[in-house]
Amino acid sequence: MRHSKAGLKLNRTSSHRDAMFRNLVTSLFKHDRIRTTDAKAKELKRWADRMITLAKRGDLHARRQVLSVIREKEVVYKLFDEAVDRYGNISGGYTRVVKIGARPGDAASISLVELAAPEKSRKKKKDTKIKEKTASGKKKPAKEKAKKAVRVDQEKTEAEEKEPEDKTV
Repeated sequence: MRHSKAGLKLNRTSSHRDAMFRNLVTSLFKHDRIRTTDAKAKELKRWADRMITLAKRGDLHARRQVLSVIREKEVVYKLFDEAVDRYGNISGGYTRVVKIGARPGDAASISLVELAAPEKSRKKKKDTKIKEKTASGKKKPAKEKAKKAVRVDQEKTEAEEKEPEDKTV
């Protein structure tokens, strides 16, 4: 029985399987989406999510663990550079697998694996008016607002007076 045995064998030796998934993960992070068979796509999702989780951690040990899988330093640098910005607030579900049909030669089912960009919240924007508050969090009194407005008007008139008028002859 195969209880508690994670990962797919895919009728390959362990060294071939590891090399294949290393190449797939590298290509996925380099191009942001790749096409592969359904079985490989499901396993690739596990590998890619693990790499993104390590990249979100961001320390030296995590970087070395990722470098042991992804051998291209430029791809690892790109991954660590954008992982926190792109996936910082979500936990898991970093990749998306979309089935796109059958391959023409052997009718193998093909999937598109892509890095899922987090969706922006589609809430209505609140009023853009900024409330003036003091350090204690209370609104400023109307007298202070009026004084500020008078100061701004005075500065404008002073600036206009200082500018020399253009005299055309």
